[in-house]
Amino acid sequence: MTSTPLAAVTGAEGFIGSHLVEALVAAGHRVRAMAQYNSFSSYGWLETLSEEVLAEVEIVLGDVRDPGSVRGFAEGADCVYHLAALIAIPYSYRAPHSYVDTNVTGTLNVLEAVRALDTPRLVHTSTSETYGTAQTVPITEDHPIHTQSPYAASKAGGDRLADSYHASFGTPVVTLRPFNTFGPRQSMRAVIPTVIGQLAAGERVITLGDLRPTRDFTYVEDTARAFLAVGTADAGQVVGRTFNAGTGGEISVGDLVALIGKVTGTEVEVREDAERVRPAASEVMRLVADATRLRETTGWAPAHDLERGLARTAEFFQDPANLARYKTGIYNV
Repeated sequence: MTSTPLAAVTGAEGFIGSHLVEALVAAGHRVRAMAQYNSFSSYGWLETLSEEVLAEVEIVLGDVRDPGSVRGFAEGADCVYHLAALIAIPYSYRAPHSYVDTNVTGTLNVLEAVRALDTPRLVHTSTSETYGTAQTVPITEDHPIHTQSPYAASKAGGDRLADSYHASFGTPVVTLRPFNTFGPRQSMRAVIPTVIGQLAAGERVITLGDLRPTRDFTYVEDTARAFLAVGTADAGQVVGRTFNAGTGGEISVGDLVALIGKVTGTEVEVREDAERVRPAASEVMRLVADATRLRETTGWAPAHDLERGLARTAEFFQDPANLARYKTGIYNV
């Protein structure tokens, strides 16, 4: 008789992390969830999960920037899912040292813990931003890395550390590189919550940055399933490899706004705000995924198209209790 596997998730209190916790519990895992230490004893979005889910979750306040905190957290885990990161691109222009501390040194601490504890698997989280503007499309895992923001550079640094630990020490790490994930619980720093949140708050003139860039949007439940897929697949198929997770479709920000208007039945006018526009050389103009490797290796495929995912996201933000958690009237950096 085998014991129930224990999955340890850093960044579990966040947008994707909280959905991954739900997916892991639904798949029969026990979960140890790290939420960043804070004096309010806040567990972030974990506090909104059902009692049935939380009955299978041990919540630990910690910090990936501290080696001892990470080592204790990873003890006994069958798989560590490392999602903790600073992710807002605009804030990375203001506080790049913080991004290196969390995204590079934090990843180093997780790798060291997994190495010391002989953890059977580590799933490391990358980002499509490490590719920069697409040089060829769709973007495969062999596309050149071209970091156009301090955020992207810090994530690429973590990726290279993960690769080096596998090569140097045989650390059983697999890297998942999600493209733009969206859905309930996402912060207002992302474009879809920015638009839907402003509409839900009664605005009809939406303030945004550049409308030209295109993105490949994946619904959050599908991204969570991608993490589970690489975390549970046969080691020989995934360890030491990087996998894109995306739909293979792309849409411009301008067309996205129009689609959101259609889904919500709202007439939308857009006003450009110079504060929200990235520096010209830093803007990633086109991202679209080739997820063939993930699909052929694990069988993963997205279950939601963009319009269906937007409808579910709109339902979340239109709930007054959910909307009250957000500041829709400011630029959330």
